[in-house]
Amino acid sequence: MKTLVLGLGNPILTDDGVGVHVVRALAARCQWKDVTFAEASVGGLRLLDTIAGYDRVILVDAIQTPDGQPGDVYRLYPSDLQASLHSGSTHDLSLSGALALGRDLGLQLPDNEDIVIIAIEAKDVLTFGETCTEHVQAAIPQALQMVLEEVSLPQS
Repeated sequence: MKTLVLGLGNPILTDDGVGVHVVRALAARCQWKDVTFAEASVGGLRLLDTIAGYDRVILVDAIQTPDGQPGDVYRLYPSDLQASLHSGSTHDLSLSGALALGRDLGLQLPDNEDIVIIAIEAKDVLTFGETCTEHVQAAIPQALQMVLEEVSLPQS
């Protein structure tokens, strides 16, 4: 099964780069035959080109929720995420919306149950900086472990 572990975010915007930091750490210490590690700072439709052709995708990204505490780590599926708050154009499609459109267009995309999101609750995604805030930095080992467990899960 061809798997992509994709770190999302901007590594020069403090906590927004946590997904990239997690994937860089994994890529430096893990090598599997059917697992690709990559980084991207895109979303919506632009993400489809990156994930097309894989059987399974593990996305690692920052998230901000109303009740979350910085450093909380979640395991989610695309259906767990709300639609984009700014859906005035196709550039702002939610992940679920982009996946549905991509499938309708005939792209070879993983099924929704084969896309897992490891999301780390962020505190600051607007300040320029190459390191995460304290609680988000402290959550990176947990996120690493969760990705390793996902990669190790037997697949159907």
